[in-house]
Amino acid sequence: QIISTFFKPKCRCKRATCGSGLILTMSFLRTVFNSSLIVHPPGFYIIGFQSFPSVNIYFIFIAIVYLVTVLFNGLLIIVIVINRSLHTPKFLAVSNLAVIDICLNTCTIPGMIKIFLVQDNFIPFNLCLVQMFFYYALASLESYALTILAYDRLVAICFPLRHNSINTVRSMCCIISITWCLVLGSITYSTSIMTNLSFCNSVRVFSYFCDYAPVFRLACNDNSMQWSVGSFLTILTLGVPFSFIVLSYVSILVTVFRMKTLDRRLKALATCVEHIIIVAIFFIPLLVIFTIGFYLGAIHPDQRVLSLSMASCLPPCINPIVYSLKTKEIKTRALALIRKK
Repeated sequence: QIISTFFKPKCRCKRATCGSGLILTMSFLRTVFNSSLIVHPPGFYIIGFQSFPSVNIYFIFIAIVYLVTVLFNGLLIIVIVINRSLHTPKFLAVSNLAVIDICLNTCTIPGMIKIFLVQDNFIPFNLCLVQMFFYYALASLESYALTILAYDRLVAICFPLRHNSINTVRSMCCIISITWCLVLGSITYSTSIMTNLSFCNSVRVFSYFCDYAPVFRLACNDNSMQWSVGSFLTILTLGVPFSFIVLSYVSILVTVFRMKTLDRRLKALATCVEHIIIVAIFFIPLLVIFTIGFYLGAIHPDQRVLSLSMASCLPPCINPIVYSLKTKEIKTRALALIRKK
């Protein structure tokens, strides 16, 4: 349909001339496809929520999630910035996670609400690639931010005497900077190769945003490179961080069970409970969705859209409540700031 729109001959001439023009057009199209012309549509239609029952209630819930995300993560960032006593490696990693949380939900939730309120589910081609880049970059950074917090717990418990010399503000800044450069570079490459695809069939993306796999599967030319890059990035941004976190907690448990008193064991484990909760909330749903959906293709599209949206939107909302605002230093200074205002 797109090709016919672009190359439709305007016949305001005699019948013989018009017929020869149509033949020339068809000949040109045949030559174009033999030369593997890349056809980019004006844009895509996001249709992930059209078949959901009670979709109105879900969008209201998502709007509340976004407000809570911005409010609590914003409060957390302000508390850490204005209190010099919190300018430590641990709270530098916490503020990194809070910034990513706000940006991740801002990348997708306003677009979902726009579709619900305005009934406009069209997204231009270039804007689609921009949204794809920011979503996967921020989701990958979220994964590495949780890994950095696991590293902080690992050093604090397994190397208590050398903790201040190993985990400094400078070393934490270097670690965060390296993860940002790694993620942004890999996601930039994976998004840029989407421009090599030709979309001459459907432009209906069955997801709640310009999702990588649903978009490249619409292509009418070879998408094996995009599939390989998507597989590699799944391992790099989910598999590797999750493996590091698991190994970190194995080392932490070994160290804890070597402690002589029960009080020290419980105190050490208590500092890890909140982090384990948010790791489970973030990683387990995404690993299940991408393993079953991306590789096995055994998940229903409706279930994939709902599960992926919940797994992406809820952790940024829960993180500051479960992890950061329950920390004694943060809670005390946050309450003092609220009373002052």
